[in-house]
Amino acid sequence: MVKIAGEWLNSCSGCEIAILNLGETLLTLLPELEFVHLPVLTDNKYFGQTGERDALTIPRAVVGIVSGGVRNEEHLEVLRELRAKTDVLVALGTCATAGGIPALANQTSAASMRELVYRGQPSTVPGPDPDPSRHHIPAMLETCDAVSQHVKVDLSVPGCPPHPDWIAEAIVSLLEGRAPAMPERSVCDGCPTRRLGPDSGCAGAGGTLHRLLEQPAFDPDKGLEEMRCLLEQGFMCMGPVTRRGCGGREGAPRCIAARVPCRGCYGPVNAHSLPFVDYVGALTAVGQSYADMPDKPGYLSRFNGSHTIIRKLED
Repeated sequence: MVKIAGEWLNSCSGCEIAILNLGETLLTLLPELEFVHLPVLTDNKYFGQTGERDALTIPRAVVGIVSGGVRNEEHLEVLRELRAKTDVLVALGTCATAGGIPALANQTSAASMRELVYRGQPSTVPGPDPDPSRHHIPAMLETCDAVSQHVKVDLSVPGCPPHPDWIAEAIVSLLEGRAPAMPERSVCDGCPTRRLGPDSGCAGAGGTLHRLLEQPAFDPDKGLEEMRCLLEQGFMCMGPVTRRGCGGREGAPRCIAARVPCRGCYGPVNAHSLPFVDYVGALTAVGQSYADMPDKPGYLSRFNGSHTIIRKLED
């Protein structure tokens, strides 16, 4: 029996739903697992069931699973306690591994965000920022960070949300005492669409790179293998710089299967890759120009804003 403690930080609970989506596989694994802490599903109080403890405490476990990034001081306190009480820490989901969508906020300052939220909206009554010392709310950190920027992570399972196949692989590998066989290549390496090369001409409107504001060229009666690469068609597909795995072990990339460009939800291909740099080469290889790409920081930092080389823009 392996004890597991789970936590969610700056997240939406999608990763926890993905765990439940293991279905029958989860039922098979449950006899070997004991969840001693999982706030999204069980009622386990940080300060004891009746508030009898003086410090935040998480039960000791062999494996810790944490979803979400680190946005405020409470997230950081919970994360450090989970790391201290577990032997193996798993970062689950792209928010935990690379910042996810919330880390897009790193392109501006925390002060400018507070200004927008508390004074810049038509529905708000202008007033001072909330005072954490008076209102019993955790102070916000300057940036939204990945888990690994604060504590040691033993295993990363990216995805927004992660595919149940890879969650199962992570759990089973830990039970069997072996290294997990996780995806390590790009979405393009598993994409079945046709690549005709830059010499065949761009099929997109005007030959320039653009958002998905029109229908790609494809025959709905034919399979994905008959559709031309969406990047070659002029659509901003993040497949070249995104880790594969969203389709599970056997399925096609989910966005591509829906005939839309990859959005980059599995984060960078590896922890050391730089999408801002790598995407220049990918566009050049298909005859596209990086200069034509609108909203470069937004697209290339969509799911990995905690690790991007462009940290902040002018407010």
